[in-house]
Amino acid sequence: MRRLLGAAAAALLTAVLVPAGPLAAADAPATYAVPGSGSGSDKATVAKWTTTVFARVPSPGAPAYVHAHTNGRVYAGTYAAPDGQASKVFEWTRDGTLLRSWAVPGQDLTGEHGVQVAAQTRTGLLVVLDTTTSRVLTLDVRTGRFRTVATLPEGSVPNYATWGPGGLYVTDYGDGVVWRVARSGEVAEWLRDPVLDGVAGFGTTGIRYLPEDRTFLLTQQTLSTGAALPTNGALLRVPLEGRDPGAAEVLWTSQPTDLPDGFGIGRRTGHVYVAMVGPTNRIAEIDPETGQEVDSFPATPLTGENGSEIPFDSPCNATFLGKAVLVANQSAVAGDASHHAVLRVFVGERGVAPYLPRRATFR
Repeated sequence: MRRLLGAAAAALLTAVLVPAGPLAAADAPATYAVPGSGSGSDKATVAKWTTTVFARVPSPGAPAYVHAHTNGRVYAGTYAAPDGQASKVFEWTRDGTLLRSWAVPGQDLTGEHGVQVAAQTRTGLLVVLDTTTSRVLTLDVRTGRFRTVATLPEGSVPNYATWGPGGLYVTDYGDGVVWRVARSGEVAEWLRDPVLDGVAGFGTTGIRYLPEDRTFLLTQQTLSTGAALPTNGALLRVPLEGRDPGAAEVLWTSQPTDLPDGFGIGRRTGHVYVAMVGPTNRIAEIDPETGQEVDSFPATPLTGENGSEIPFDSPCNATFLGKAVLVANQSAVAGDASHHAVLRVFVGERGVAPYLPRRATFR
């Protein structure tokens, strides 16, 4: 798939374009009081960015976006699978215990293929994006039934999704477009903008709708506008004007070869926690109001060393669960199955839940 090929190409640029020293970060890690672990005290102190293994991801591995469901469980799809092996959707408890998995039907198993659990409906169905057939599927976790609700134009690579006014908004990693999928399954081009035209296959990734501001936040892995190095990515804001998009605004520009991917939004600070799937292997904390990167973890890029038994290796999202973010480790370049895992990274605040209006369903 394009993300995997693109990540490999980015690795070749690392020695030239990635800064050798630490990126901007807080002077010292903050610590927070959290419920104790049964040692006799009712509270324990945990440092910000403390990382542990939430769950290892079985074959075919290569997990993508982690979805924290309103049913209290956690889901992720496999973004790449070997020939002949169907992609899967996995289900875990909130403590990381693997419960079930479902094989995705209708894929072409002779080539590279993968899925991303991108959202859910108001009735609890998972919204699953099939990257190689351009399908938008739902999965009923009670019955295990998949259903195709929409198909994007041929060649589209559906990546992330968010509910918003008028339906589901889906980023296209391959074509610099945001599609709107109506409840009926009708697909329409909602936003096409030069800022979404990536370089060498690095396209548009995360998307979230913020109803209080009537704006969308998006992440873009590379910029071809000439305003920055082509290997820089960005956090973008797109206001909603009626049902139409306003002008896209660049809020923050990433380091070279970061490849910004999925993100979560802090409830207390409003900061955006963005996972970098590129070779810098880090999470950046961004203040969208000032456009400043207020913290970065690990402070030194490239190594991915995070203090846990599994380093960051193509971390591709940051989904809030409690006061931590769950980060899917994709190992897109190395393909190291021992690194295929969901990591829990403590950040000291709770997150803004994804927008889920009453009409977040398909007919």
